[in-house]
Amino acid sequence: MKVLQVAYGSKDAPATFCRSLRETGFGVLTHHPIKKVLLDEVYAGWADFFRSETKHQYTFEEKSQSGYFPFRSENAKGYSIKDLKEFFHVYPRSRMPKELEAPTRRLYAELVTLSSELLTWIEEATPDEVRKNFSVPLPRMIDRSEEHLLRILHYPPLSGSEETGAIRAAAHEDINLITLLCSATASGLEVKDTAGNWHSVPCDPGSIAINSGDMLQLASGGYYISTTHRVVNPKGDGAKTSRYSMPLFLHPRPDVKLSPTKTAGQYLHERHLELGLVKK
Repeated sequence: MKVLQVAYGSKDAPATFCRSLRETGFGVLTHHPIKKVLLDEVYAGWADFFRSETKHQYTFEEKSQSGYFPFRSENAKGYSIKDLKEFFHVYPRSRMPKELEAPTRRLYAELVTLSSELLTWIEEATPDEVRKNFSVPLPRMIDRSEEHLLRILHYPPLSGSEETGAIRAAAHEDINLITLLCSATASGLEVKDTAGNWHSVPCDPGSIAINSGDMLQLASGGYYISTTHRVVNPKGDGAKTSRYSMPLFLHPRPDVKLSPTKTAGQYLHERHLELGLVKK
């Protein structure tokens, strides 16, 4: 299994990216328009946030699903053991510390703009017999959507006393259409191939890993696969340091039909229940 690295702006970028997404569920974009100085600023600001006890003043509200989620709030679908992470959900509606507002909102906007372009690539590369089943073209699914989620993740250093089976992020598939994962501060992301083998996904500085999610798989009738991935626990000196990552989960408007019987809003609620983020 080979996740392809694609230089944004190259002539064959759309075709190569879509081939990798189709064959592996992942593609890695290099030379993209998101500036490293912005990524560094956002990472540094949120690292300070997670180190501060003021983070508890922003604890999430279940209805809005925005704000700070304390350590071990979430378990992957099908798992009872909580992941070894804490995180913050950024939506247009989210409240956050004033000093983080401007750079975080800027990054959010730039990632959504890039995501829209990638959806256009995917739409144009999709065969007519698959595309005709989309309720609306992929780029239009996200028009005026307020549901795109920028998740700021902090995986704390390991203590050595973690319960058996607990890892930073258990094997899972993403809920949404596509995910853009800005290069994390450390390695650990792995993707599973169809034979059940795990492969590391590059997280080189300046790269963005993109994967397809369950909503794209559902809307395309399985033409695009939602690939299983995880974040494994580091060993040696790596276990003593934090890992940060910032995925943008691209979501359609809640009313968009993903299939004849299910809207994006219905599907999202079902998955939140499975993850333990909302109560029945």
